[in-house]
Amino acid sequence: MADGQLFKPEKDYTKEVDKQLPEAEELAKSNVQSAIEKLSLLEKQTRQASDLASTSRLLVAIITISKNTGDWGLLNEQILLLSKKHGQLKQATTKMVQVAMSFIDEAPDMEKKLSLIETLRTVTEGKIFVEVERARVTRILSNMKKEQGDLNAAADILCELQVETFGSMERREKTEFILEQVSLCIEKGDWTQAGILSRKISTKYIARKPKRTPEEMEKDKKEREEKEKNRSADDPPIEKEDDVTDLKLRYYEQQITLAKHEDKYLDACKHYRQVLDTEYVEENPERLNAVLQRVIYYLLLAPHDNEQSDLLHRIHADTRNSLVPTEARLLKLFTIPELMRWPIVSETFGPHLCSTDVFSATEDKEDPKAHTRWMDLRKRVIEHNVRVIAKYYTRIQMHRLTQLLDLDEEETERYISELVTAKTVYAKIDRPARVVSFQKVRDADEVLNEWSGSMKSLLGLLERIDHLITKEEMMARIQPKGNTAVEAH
Repeated sequence: MADGQLFKPEKDYTKEVDKQLPEAEELAKSNVQSAIEKLSLLEKQTRQASDLASTSRLLVAIITISKNTGDWGLLNEQILLLSKKHGQLKQATTKMVQVAMSFIDEAPDMEKKLSLIETLRTVTEGKIFVEVERARVTRILSNMKKEQGDLNAAADILCELQVETFGSMERREKTEFILEQVSLCIEKGDWTQAGILSRKISTKYIARKPKRTPEEMEKDKKEREEKEKNRSADDPPIEKEDDVTDLKLRYYEQQITLAKHEDKYLDACKHYRQVLDTEYVEENPERLNAVLQRVIYYLLLAPHDNEQSDLLHRIHADTRNSLVPTEARLLKLFTIPELMRWPIVSETFGPHLCSTDVFSATEDKEDPKAHTRWMDLRKRVIEHNVRVIAKYYTRIQMHRLTQLLDLDEEETERYISELVTAKTVYAKIDRPARVVSFQKVRDADEVLNEWSGSMKSLLGLLERIDHLITKEEMMARIQPKGNTAVEAH
C-alpha cells in the first residue's frame, strides 16, 4: 500500500473494532485523550493492513468523539492529523470529510463554524478524490459570506472552483454551481466574468428532451442499473434521468439579464424563445403571453440583418401570435414593404407597449434602459421606412424624404448615413441639389458583364429554338405518305 492506494485487505479487523469502539466511547466520558490514543493505535493497524471498512469506522469514531466533547479545536486538530497519516486510505479520508461536513451546522457559533470549514478546505486542497466535498464546503462558506453582506468575498470564494473539470460530480450539481457563480457575478456587477462563466454550461444538457414511451424509460432504467453495478469507486457517477426545466429557466433568465445589459436584443429574443420551449411556460397562459410579447419586442428592437429578417418572418408565421394580437399587428407592419409613420405607430401602440416593463416613453429612474428601448424602437421604424423608400425610389428630393420619414434634415442624413455604413442600403446625398440617390452607379465592367450575361442567355434561347425547329422538320419528314394523302384529301 502506498499513497492511499487500496489493495486487498491483509487482515479483517472488524471484530477488534466492534470490541474497542464501545470501550473507547465509554472511556471518552472520563478521559478523551486516552480514548483517542486507543483508537489511533488500532487505526494504524487497520490502515497498514488496508482494511478500508475498519479504518473508515475508526476515523469517523475519532472525530465524533472529539466533537462530542465540545472541544472544536480538538476536532480540527484530529481531522488534520488523521488526513496526513502515512498511506492513509483515500476512501477512508473521503468518509471522514463527509461526516465532518455534517458537523458544520452543529457548531455553536460562527467562529467555530468558520474554523471547521477552513480545516476541511485545508484537508481537501489539491486532492482529486475529495474535490466534490471541497466544492460543497466552499459553497457553504460562500453562502455565509453572502449572508454577512460581503458579496465580493462570496463571489471570489465560489468562482475559484473549476467545477466543470470535476469528474466525480454529477452534471446537475455542476450546473447548479456554475449558475450560482454567474448569479454572484451579476449581483457583484462583474458582467464580463459572468459571461465567461455562463459559457461553461452546455445548452444541450438543459435542452428540452423528447417525450419517451414507458418501454423506452424502462429500458434506460435497466441499463443504468447495470452500469451502476459495474461501476468502480473511481468511476464518475452514472447520470440520472431527471427534469432540468428549473435549471433551464435559471440559465436563460441569467442570459436574458446579460443580453439586456449589453443591449444585445437579438440574443435576448433567442433566449426568450428557449424559455418559450418549456412545458412550464406552455401550460400557463399568463406566462405564455408574457414570453410571446417579449420575443416580439426584442426581435423588433434588434438591428436589421439577414438573421434578424429570417427570424422575423419565421416568428410572424407562428400561430401562437394570435394570443397577443396587438404585438402581432405591430410585427406584421415590419414584414410588409410599406411606410410606417412613427407618430401613428406611437399613438396606436405606445400606450400598450409602455404599460409593460420593457418600454417607457419617458425617463424611468428604476429602469433607465426602458426609455432607451423606446427610442431604439423609433429608430427601427425609421430604418424600416428608409429601406422601403430605397426599394421604390431611385432619386428623391430631400424635403419629400423628410416628409415621408417625419424627421428634420439633420436626423434624416444621420439615419441614412448609419444604414449606408451598415451596408443595409446604398445611398448618396447631393447637398447642393438637395437630392438623395438610392441607385448604385455601375462601372463599365459591371455593365459589360450584365450585357455579356444577357447575350449569353439570348444565344442559349436561340439555340434551343433552332433545335426545336429542326426536331419538328425531322418529325414531318418521317411521317407516312398515306397519312399525308388522307390529310390532303
